[in-house]
Amino acid sequence: MMIARWSIEAKFGHKPEVLDQMRHWMSEIGAQVGWTPDRVRLLNGSIGALESTVQSEIRIKDLAELGAAWDKLAKIDSHKSWSKNLEPHVVSGTQRWEIFRVVE
Repeated sequence: MMIARWSIEAKFGHKPEVLDQMRHWMSEIGAQVGWTPDRVRLLNGSIGALESTVQSEIRIKDLAELGAAWDKLAKIDSHKSWSKNLEPHVVSGTQRWEIFRVVE
């Protein structure tokens, strides 16, 4: 099993909007590629991390599953419009994926 973590930085004062957009994405878009609430959690920086950091963490089987999900996302029109709605609330260029192997 692996964890795919997508991180972004909210602009100052925009964290509530980013969190609302992420919740919307998880329920309306992520679910279309199999990323259901039992596999995804939303994180926010608190102590020792930037408070502006917002992360979604998705449990995946392997990199092939992640690649297949990305291919599906690219074809979902609501994902494209969601990205445009999110953009004014985040610091440009801060989005990134990190992939971790679960070793327990």
